[in-house]
Amino acid sequence: MRGALNLLLVILLALNLRPILTSIGPLLEPMRSSTGLGYQQAALLTALPVLCMGLVPLLQPWLRRWISEHGGMLAGLSAIALACLWRLQLDSAWALIASAVVAGLGVAVVQGMMPGLVNRWFPSRLAASMGLYSAALMSGGGLAAVLGPTVSEVAGRWQAGLGIWAVPALLALCGWAWLRPRHDTPHLAAASGGHWFGNRRAWLLALYFSLINGGYTSMVAWLPAYHLEHGGTAQGGGELVGLMTIFQVSGALGLPLLLRRLHDRRPGLWLALAIQLGGFLGLLLAPTQAMGLWVAMIGLGLGACFSLSLTLTLEHLKTPGEAGSLAAFVQGVGFIVTGTVPYVTGWLRAFTGDFQAAWTLLTLTVVAMLLVTARFAPRGYTAAVARRGRSMQATTLN
Repeated sequence: MRGALNLLLVILLALNLRPILTSIGPLLEPMRSSTGLGYQQAALLTALPVLCMGLVPLLQPWLRRWISEHGGMLAGLSAIALACLWRLQLDSAWALIASAVVAGLGVAVVQGMMPGLVNRWFPSRLAASMGLYSAALMSGGGLAAVLGPTVSEVAGRWQAGLGIWAVPALLALCGWAWLRPRHDTPHLAAASGGHWFGNRRAWLLALYFSLINGGYTSMVAWLPAYHLEHGGTAQGGGELVGLMTIFQVSGALGLPLLLRRLHDRRPGLWLALAIQLGGFLGLLLAPTQAMGLWVAMIGLGLGACFSLSLTLTLEHLKTPGEAGSLAAFVQGVGFIVTGTVPYVTGWLRAFTGDFQAAWTLLTLTVVAMLLVTARFAPRGYTAAVARRGRSMQATTLN
């Protein structure tokens, strides 16, 4: 029973980690016409929350001295809910951007804790549990993209399509207060073992993770606009993000399950990256012929890569505390880099007049990841993470 409640709680929390990003794209045109947002300002609505998702996990070893796991989760969910409620009343570009920062800080706190929680609660079913967490995270993003335009149309205001996502945040807040395990949180060995800034493998994992998420955030930010450029509608753009999400969920759940007996994550990553590469090439070479197919392939590859890369990171270390610490570092550095990608792709769109340069950049990142994946042989995990910084004093989660 406790395991089922923990699983329900993981799903409930994960559903709130992407609507602040994916609700933007389908409503971008009415937002721009109402507030005067430019493309690069609009990119900040995705880039700034993602940068927050990077900075906060890097500060976790210090933040843990002043805030407990329980307090951090309550604060993070409250920030998401408050930002969404604020968006119900917004009518200026800079207020929108400020709300993105508040929501991004909330997501960053919750998201930074999630891999450690999953690893601690489900140590014997890590790959499957991370797949479910990833699938729930992506499902929340897909629902926001698909339902946001409908909510906005029914309410007669684009703000409603952004603000409605306060509801699941408030539900998650109540769920955490009610369902979370009441036993004391164990001491996390990682917090007393130092930092990861001096470890090459940690940096490689972080950059790898950042490129995966850079593809996701760029697609979420610009796919609806790309669809509009090819004669589509705002609702159709949201539905494309929803289609991408369906295949992301399938990839996040299906590929780890299919390859669950393999201890080597590289075959799954190579397969996922190859599928993703095919999708980006399709967008480049024949976008109007089968856009739905290319988007589905990209989604399938992105979903599997996200889940497998987090599992790969956690499997580098034996104890949940140390694995959670490494995952926090990987997410921290990874999301800081990720936050720049939609901004760069938006700049390329503004500079060149179309999205071809942006899709070319993302295609090249997938090729780079295909080559780097060869480095992640399981037999090298222990040696790769042996060296790390030792400058931090012991900290624990209360």
